[in-house]
Formats: sequence, C-alpha cells, structure tokens
Amino acid sequence: MPKARNKQLGDAKKAKKDEFYTQLCDIERELRHYEHHFRGKTVLCNCDDPRVSNFFHYFSYKFEDLGLKRLVTTCYKNQERDLFSQNNSERAIWLEYLGDKNGNRVPDPEEIGIRYFNGDGDFRSDECIELLKQADIIVTNPPFSLFIEYIRQLVRYDKKFLVIGPQNAIHYKDTFELIKANRMWLGYGFTDGNAFFAIPKENMREFANGVYDPDKGLVKFRNCTWFTNLDHEKRHEEYVFIRKYRPDDYPKYTNFDAIDVGKSADIPEDWGGLMGVPDTFLEKYNPDQFEIVGLGSGDLAKQIGVKKNYRGRTDVAYRIDGKDKCPYSRIIIRRRAK
Repeated sequence: MPKARNKQLGDAKKAKKDEFYTQLCDIERELRHYEHHFRGKTVLCNCDDPRVSNFFHYFSYKFEDLGLKRLVTTCYKNQERDLFSQNNSERAIWLEYLGDKNGNRVPDPEEIGIRYFNGDGDFRSDECIELLKQADIIVTNPPFSLFIEYIRQLVRYDKKFLVIGPQNAIHYKDTFELIKANRMWLGYGFTDGNAFFAIPKENMREFANGVYDPDKGLVKFRNCTWFTNLDHEKRHEEYVFIRKYRPDDYPKYTNFDAIDVGKSADIPEDWGGLMGVPDTFLEKYNPDQFEIVGLGSGDLAKQIGVKKNYRGRTDVAYRIDGKDKCPYSRIIIRRRAK
C-alpha cells in the first residue's frame, strides 16, 4: 500500500477514535451569542453524521429563525472494512436543507436533499472542499487529532467558523499566531469548563473514574473549548482591575523583562509593562484593552534565550530564594495605551 494511503488510514483511525457527538444543549448555549451572524448565510457542518448530528438538528429547526440561506452537512465514511466494519456497506453522504416548504416550520424528510459522495466524505477531499467554498460559516466539532489541519483549511479558504477544539490548541504555533493576530479567539465556552459528549458504542474504550457516565452515555472533557472568528460581546467586555502592583506580589522574570501574574484576575491596573499571565487569560481577553506579545515558550523563548528546565519545557523563569523557578506556561501580554 502506498505510503500516502497508509497515512490516510492512520489519520482516519485517529479521527474515528476521537469521534464524539456534541449535545444539543451545548450547541444552543453557545450559538445563541452569534445568531445575528447567520442571516442570509450558507452554513456547513463538515465533520458530522447528519443522521445523528445535533448541529444539523439545531440549524434545520432554527433555519427560519436564523434566516439561513442554505444548510449542508457532510458525513465521513471511509470504505475500509477494518475501520467501519459494522457499516461498510453504507456510502458517505451529504444533506442539504433549503428551508421549510409546507409551512409547518419542521425539517420534514421529504424537504431534506440526500446526496451521495463518490469518495469517503473526508473534509480534505475535493468534493468536501467544493462544498466548503460555497459556504459562509462553518460550525462543527472536528476530530481533535486533525484540529490543526482542519483550522489551516478554514484559514486557507478564508472562512468564518465556530468550532470545538482542544484547549491546548492555544499552544500550537499555527493557532496561537491566529489568536495573537486577532484572527481567531475563544468563544463563550462550556458551563463550568465541562463538556459532555456522547460517544459511539463501537468507539467505547476505558476511561478514568468519573469521566464516563454509563447511565447517560456521556464522556466528560475539561480540555476543550469553542474557537471562532465570529465577533461576540464577551470579547469586548471591559476587564475590571482589582489589584495594584506590589513588587512582593509580582516576581520579575530573570530572563525576560516582565512580571509574573499567577491569576488572570490579579492583573494590576497600574503596571504598564509586559506581564506573563496564565492560559485562562484568553477567556477574558479584550483586544481593545490588551495586546498579546507572544508565548513564554516556543519561539519567543528561543528569541529571549530561555533554557529548558528540568521538565524539558522552555518557559520564562523567575527567581525565588536565589533559584530560578519556572512557572506554568505563560502568555506574554501588555496593556494598550488609553
């Protein structure tokens, strides 16, 4: 088998293993903040099985309320028997919904156009890319193992999007550069930071205690969030400062001219220089008030000559009791001039 085909199968297996179905309540909770973006638009959900997708359910039942022009959902279907042995006779499909025709404001089966792919419906295939080109906004839960590749495609085709992804994607070079440049940001997120997904029975595996609820059939994740380039009110909320700068409370880095802020809530209102803040800052990030300078690791760390610590990480370090200490990963920011 050609090497390229081997890689495709490997990617498919990864994608299948992290196939999780988003709850309708979570979709409704997030999407209500963006409803004004959708009027007259074509929406594409290109990583969903439309037969079970709550994304398709949400947009089809809200089609008239949102004023949509067109809804398309696609279903990945690899033809390899070892990957989808229970469903190998099925074909990859895509569904198209153009709105209610009989006046009951319900997406009846006869109103939904069923189309068949020649290929497997992979979002990277030519057939799916053609549908992507026709869409205005992409909304879905893509496979986390392919998240970088997925975001790169959306950026390449200059698409608006609202997608679920792994929280640590903020540290990926490609995605962080988009966040830094205000070309992508976090959405409102999941309630209390907990996301609950349904998992296909054939993909069931062992989970740590408290992660899987067998009664509800849901898996809990604390490491995912919504990423978007659709503007929303939360990212323009004024940050309220409650702390003043005191040298004893904010150690300075020994290898970088900035102070360390242990909690996002503790950003001092009277400090005008650079600050290292935790990842949670992005949940409160207002680009009108702050500028993201870089990550305290990776390329920025190389630029400022930070050496790897005992964990193998490259992070900005500060000195306590005469010793360099490496805090958790930090995002370097500064206040914008008023």
